[in-house]
Amino acid sequence: MLETLADRLAGFALTTRFEDLPDQVVIEARRRLIDAFACAAGALREPAPGIARRVASRMHGQPGASLIGGGRSSADWAAFANGVHIRYLDCNDTYLSLEPAHPSDNWAATFAAGEHVGADGRSLITAAAVAYEVQCRLCDAASIRARGWDHVTYGCLSSTLAAAKLLDLDHARTVHALGIAGTTGTALRLTRAGELSMWKGCAFAHAARNGVFAALLAAEGMTGPAPLFEGDMGFFQQVSGPFVLGQLGGPNAEDWMLPKTSIKFVPAEYHSQSAIAAAFVLRPKIGDPSRIRAIEIATFRTAVEIIGQDPEKWRPRTRETADHSLPYCTAVALVDGEITASQFTDERLNDPALIDLVSRTTVIEDPDLTAGYPSGIPNRITVTLDDGSTLVETNRFPPGHDKNPLTDDQLRVKFDGLAIPAIGRVNSAALWDRVMRLDTDANPYEAISLIRPE
Repeated sequence: MLETLADRLAGFALTTRFEDLPDQVVIEARRRLIDAFACAAGALREPAPGIARRVASRMHGQPGASLIGGGRSSADWAAFANGVHIRYLDCNDTYLSLEPAHPSDNWAATFAAGEHVGADGRSLITAAAVAYEVQCRLCDAASIRARGWDHVTYGCLSSTLAAAKLLDLDHARTVHALGIAGTTGTALRLTRAGELSMWKGCAFAHAARNGVFAALLAAEGMTGPAPLFEGDMGFFQQVSGPFVLGQLGGPNAEDWMLPKTSIKFVPAEYHSQSAIAAAFVLRPKIGDPSRIRAIEIATFRTAVEIIGQDPEKWRPRTRETADHSLPYCTAVALVDGEITASQFTDERLNDPALIDLVSRTTVIEDPDLTAGYPSGIPNRITVTLDDGSTLVETNRFPPGHDKNPLTDDQLRVKFDGLAIPAIGRVNSAALWDRVMRLDTDANPYEAISLIRPE
């Protein structure tokens, strides 16, 4: 029988060694993890992570895994609870292609499965690099959003491979794990449509849990449906349509997808980041925000589809809807001059003056900007003032974009801003130092104990 895609993915995952990873991939893996842990620390007091942590703490596993915020659980439930913490603020890394993604979500499954078997830091980096590679290559291959599926569907497969590698499954059992996860992990795009719920920040965490769960079952001999992709009623037929997957890994840093992901500089949906960056440039030129009479956001088609067309985006009632609203994020950036958790409180979402300005914000697609995506995320902001004059600013590569990467110093500013208020200076410093030597850490999962309320 010809090699199936599941065979190819399993073969790549199981044959990749730490020694195969270029130095830049290892460096960027550490940076992505420190960013993910900062996001998790910043989310400690948010309601959905608290719910996930409380439920997970009631589940038990041997040996199980540590929970961000304190406590232990089974490996699969730890992947879920920790994944909610990493994702909830919508501030972790991003990859843009035919399908967008947040590949650092895979760290939750990687750490949970890794702790379950006592893996070292090198093993975690290798598993994460595999997960990043597979998820991003799947995003390059086909858009499933266009067919009504959520992007976390691809993440279920990448998390499964990370867990299977750490659990040291053989080829056949890894393929079975993919079959189990792939047939049960398809997620509806409803998660990100209309008025968004808490589940928006939990969907990948569920995919990560599903991946660890499938790998644990396969490790004990559970078989899964096959062939996952090519079979009748399989993934190609039901979810993605047929596609050809690109190269997986290689000898050079540019062959790997992990360094091509982008780190967010503010906690908002990634397609809005360049609009926010442009707004920050315009704000000092405006002076008093009450002078703003109208805002026009010219953007690209994908931004319109995801964060710029639902009516709820002009009157967001939840944090989840607001951070996925191009008009709201742009308007509040112009008024407040910052985007932090404070911009998504109930007080800001119900501020009459701010909501009035959002109502005077329009979003249009510019074909020239559409042509510039996904190599960039071009947004052009035009602000009309009370004297009829206009101010215009365009941004294509916001801070943190892979073509405009954050320096370590800039990353530290973001890290400290999220971590210190949540876990204190001592734990924040210890967490930064520990993750930055991840590849020499024999017990890397101990870092999770540092992510707890001060």
